[in-house]
Parts: sequence; C-alpha cells; structure tokens
Amino acid sequence: MASTNDLKNGMVLDLDGQLWSVVWFQHHKPGKGNTVVRTKLKHVLTGKVVDRTFNSDTKVDTASVDRREMQYLYHDGSGYVFMDTSNYEQMVIPDDTVGDAKNYLLPEHMATVAIHEDTPLYLDLPASVELEVTYTEPGLQGDRSTGGTKPATVETGLQIQVPLFLTTGERVKVDTRDGSYLGRVG
Repeated sequence: MASTNDLKNGMVLDLDGQLWSVVWFQHHKPGKGNTVVRTKLKHVLTGKVVDRTFNSDTKVDTASVDRREMQYLYHDGSGYVFMDTSNYEQMVIPDDTVGDAKNYLLPEHMATVAIHEDTPLYLDLPASVELEVTYTEPGLQGDRSTGGTKPATVETGLQIQVPLFLTTGERVKVDTRDGSYLGRVG
C-alpha cells in the first residue's frame, strides 16, 4: 500500500486486479476543496492509457514488479527463451508478450524483462540496436545526395527506410521505439 502523495513515474499500481504503470502525475489544489492527484496511467499488458484523478492521501495498492536484465537466446516455436544473467535460469516469454520487440531481437542481445509474480509483463529494449541489412536494392550512380530513402530488410526481418547509398551487408543503427534509421555503424 502507498499513498497517492507518494506516486512516482514508473511505479506500478494494482487497481481492481489490473496492473497500471504511472506515466505522469501532478498534485492539483483547486480553488475550493481538497488537493487531488491527477495521473496518466498505462495498462501494463494492453498499453491503454487513461487519465485518473485521486483524492490526496488516498491509499492505493502497489504491485511489486521485478525488472531483470536478461539475455535473449532463441525462439523455440512456443515463445522466446531468455536467460537471467545473474543466476542462469531460463524463462520462456510468450510471443504476444514480446510483441513488436521481436523486430529488434537477435540471439545474445540484452533486454530488461519486467516480471510480476513469476509472469513476464513486458520487455524494455535499449533505445537503439545495431542490425545488418540483409537486402536492399542497389543504389544508382548519383544517389549520393541528401534526402531520398529506399526500403531495406534487416536481419530480424524488419523492413525500414534507409538512405539511397546504403548497400546489402552494411550494419545500421535502428531506433527500437519507432523502427527508424539512425545511422551507419563502422
């Protein structure tokens, strides 16, 4: 249990049996009446964001969410197998929990896995990953100018937009939040 006065960004609350992460909060004192706490809460499993207002000093249940640094090993057909780097225990995370993060996962990549009561909730990936371009159309002579992009497929199967001068086999840095091209690597 915690008070709404103790809320912090990233804190996970258990409201009516569902887990919600605090995205934003603000204490507000209207002209008349008691202080209230306005919040933006994100449903941990569905990603739905809602606005909710609590009276000041209201007691709310907090959920203990364990964030562990884990290494991705392989996909076994039923889910993604991760290994806890601290004790070498392996955990299978279902496909729907991994979601779009699969587009940025390669064997031996690290990710932070949020776990509540032995159930994996979601993955936090690094802000960017380095991936190899496995296929893109060859650039034409004169395509060295700024601007202009073309589709490229990276080694995870994700298709991204890259500058015209990139060729198959080059390594690129990709933003894991929106899949955008960030630059060439070495």
